[in-house]
Amino acid sequence: MKQIIQDLKKGDTILEEVPAPIVKPGTVLIKTTRSLVSLGTERMLVEFGKAGLIEKARQQPDKVKQVLDKMKAEGILPTLEAVFNKLNQPLPLGYCNVGVVEAVGKGVHSFQVGDRVASNGHHAEYVCIPENLCAKIPDQVSDEEASFTVIGSIGLEGIRLCNPTFGETIVVVGLGLIGLVTARLLKANGCRVIGYDFDPEKVELAQNGGIIAFNPANGTDPVKFVQNVTNGIGADGVIITASNKSDEIIHQAAEMSRLRGRIILVGVIGLGLRRDDFYKKELSFQVSCSYGPGRYDENYEQKGQDYPVGYVRWTEKRNFEAILQAISAGQLDVKPLITERVPLDQYRQIYGDMRKSGSIASILVYPENSQRNTSVSLTSQLFKATKGVFGIIGAGNFTSSTIIPGMNAAGAMLKTIASAGGLSAKTLARKGSIAVATSDYREIINDPDIDTVMITTRHNLHASMTIEALQAGKNVFVEKPLCLTTDELQNIVIAREETRLPKQVVTNNSGASNEKIAASITSPRHDGTALMVVVGFNRRFAPLAQKMKTLLGNSPKNIVATMNAGFIPPELWVHDLEAGGGRIIGEACHYIDLCTYLAGSMVKAVCMNSMGLNPEENTDNASILLKYENGTNAVINYFANGSKAYSKERIEAYSQERTLIIDNWRTLKVYGVKGFSKQKTRLDKGHKNQFRLLVESVKTGKPIIPFEEIVNTTKASFAAIQSLKEGRWIEV
Repeated sequence: MKQIIQDLKKGDTILEEVPAPIVKPGTVLIKTTRSLVSLGTERMLVEFGKAGLIEKARQQPDKVKQVLDKMKAEGILPTLEAVFNKLNQPLPLGYCNVGVVEAVGKGVHSFQVGDRVASNGHHAEYVCIPENLCAKIPDQVSDEEASFTVIGSIGLEGIRLCNPTFGETIVVVGLGLIGLVTARLLKANGCRVIGYDFDPEKVELAQNGGIIAFNPANGTDPVKFVQNVTNGIGADGVIITASNKSDEIIHQAAEMSRLRGRIILVGVIGLGLRRDDFYKKELSFQVSCSYGPGRYDENYEQKGQDYPVGYVRWTEKRNFEAILQAISAGQLDVKPLITERVPLDQYRQIYGDMRKSGSIASILVYPENSQRNTSVSLTSQLFKATKGVFGIIGAGNFTSSTIIPGMNAAGAMLKTIASAGGLSAKTLARKGSIAVATSDYREIINDPDIDTVMITTRHNLHASMTIEALQAGKNVFVEKPLCLTTDELQNIVIAREETRLPKQVVTNNSGASNEKIAASITSPRHDGTALMVVVGFNRRFAPLAQKMKTLLGNSPKNIVATMNAGFIPPELWVHDLEAGGGRIIGEACHYIDLCTYLAGSMVKAVCMNSMGLNPEENTDNASILLKYENGTNAVINYFANGSKAYSKERIEAYSQERTLIIDNWRTLKVYGVKGFSKQKTRLDKGHKNQFRLLVESVKTGKPIIPFEEIVNTTKASFAAIQSLKEGRWIEV
C-alpha cells in the first residue's frame, strides 16, 4: 500500500510503498477513501523535517538537555549515533481518515465489515485503528464531510472546556481550519462569535458563516474591537486556535476578557504569561488536550476501556460522534471549507510548498483499486538451502539502533523484518539491507528459509512468539525478558523440550548400528539436543565483564551491581504489568544474568526490598539480594531516582583481597591484582560480541548462553517480585 511520510533527516515528503497493516485484537482495519490534510499541524511537521540540525535543536530545547545529559553519561559518539538513528525514522503524516471497515479484530463489538468510519488514521491506503478512536458515519454524511471529524473534535474539546452558555460572546483567535470549525460550532451553540485572522480569505469564510470576523492587518485593534462589540464588558471566553510563537496573543486574550473570563488554548503560542493580566480579572486559563478525555490514555485508546458515560460524558470517541451528528443534522456545514480535492498520487500539489498554499482544507482522494499487500520485497536475494538465516519481529528504536547494526557487523543474513504497522519495517529493511519487510510476523514464522527468529517486541508478546517459533522449528533469540509469568516460562520449557530430535542411527556395512551426533550426519540436533532459545543478556559479553570474570576466577565472591536506570513516566508501557511486566522483570533481569555469569553459579534464593511503604505497588527503586549455590553473594541496586548526569551502570566485585570495579562499561579498575590496574574501552555493553557469537552459534548448534541459566535468571526475577510481596527470602 502507499502512505505519506515525512523524512526528518532530509526533509522530503514521500509517498512510500509499505506493507499494509493486519488487524489486531481491539482494532479495526480500514480501507481509506478520503483523508483531510490539516495544513497547520502538518506544515509544522514538514518544516521541522526540512530544518537543519541547529534549527531542530532550537525548536526542541528540552530534547537538547536530554542529549547533553546522555553525552555526560555515555559519551559523545554513542549519543550522536542515537540522535541520528532517531532522525532516520520517518514520521507518518495525517490524522483525519475516512474509510470502510475491511476486518474487525478480536474483542471489537461496535463495528462490522462494511461500516463507513472516521478515525485518526494516517494518510495511508489502509490503517489499523483501535476501537475507541473510530466512529460510525451516518448515512447522510459524505466521506468528504466525515473527514472533518477529528479536526472538529479538537475544536469541540476546546469549546467544552470553555463551557459557553447561550448568548455568551466567545472570541476565536486564529481562523485556520480548526478555528473556522470551532467558530461554526460556537454559532450552532447559540453564542455570539467574534473571530480574527491575518488571512483575508479566512476572514471572508468566517463572515460568510455568520461570524463577526476581522483582519487586524487592516488597522483593527483586537482588544478595542471586542470591547466595543460587548459594550465594554469583554468576552466571556477566548479560544485560541492560532499557531504563533508570540506572547502577545495570550496578553491580548487576557485584555479582551471580562472579569472572571475563560481562556482556552487549542493551538500553539508563546506562553510568557503576565501575572497582572490574570490577577486583576481572576481569569482562568486552560490548555485543551487534543480530541478529549481518553487521549494518550493507554487503557482507553489501546485496551478499549471506556470511561463510564455518567462520569465522563464526552470522551474523544463521543466527541467524534457528536461532530458527525452535527454534520448530519445540518448544524455544522463544512463543505464551504473544502478548497481542493487531490488524488493520492498527486500529493505534491498539497505538500510542495505548504507555506504559500492558500488552501483551507485539502482532501486526499484514494484509489478504489488499492492493493493490500502485507509484504514488500526490497531485494531479490536468495536464501534457500542456506544455514543461519534470520528474521526479525519488531522494528522499534532498539532494533534500529542496536540489533540491525550489530547483526550486519556480524555478517548475519537478514531476510525479513516485521512490524505491526509496516512502515517501520520498511524503513529498517532499507537501512539494514534486509530483503523483505512485512506487517505479518507469521510470514517469518512460516518461512522455510528462515531458521532463527529474533523477537524484539513488547514484553507481553515474547512468550507466545517464542513458542510459535519453536513449534515451527526455528531457533529463537528474544530480547529480555524471556516471559512475564511462571506459566509462560513453563510453556516455553515444554515447547523447547518437544523440539528435541532422536539420536540419528546409522547402520555400517557389517550390519552393526552406531550412534552418531549431528555434526557427522546432518544437523547438530540429531544428537538429541533441542532448538536454541537465547535471551539478549548482552552484558555478559562486554569485554570488561569478560576481563573481570577472568581476573576473579571461580571462587565465591561478593558482587554489588548498581543500575542508575533513570526515571520513566508511569504511563509508559514498561510499567504496565500486563504489557511490560514492570522494570524489575523487564530490565533488572539483565543484572541478575550478569551476576550469574560473574559468579559462575546458579541463583538459589532471592530477597528484594523496595523504596516506599506498599509492597503491592509496582516499583523501579529496589535492592535485590541473591544467594548463589557456590556461596557467592550479590546485591543489585536498581534505582530510578538518581541523576542522569551520573554513570548509568556500575559493577563492583570483591574476592580474595581483590576489588574490581566497572564504571559505565568504559573503565575497569582493579585493586589487589599484581601487574594489572586499569583497562579502558569505548562504551561497550557487549552487543557486538553477542551478535557475532549468535551468528556462529546458529551454524554450530551450541547456544551462547546455557538455557538452564536463562531459566534460572527468569525464575529469580519472578522470585524478587514474590519476595517483595511476601517479605521473605524465596527459594528459586
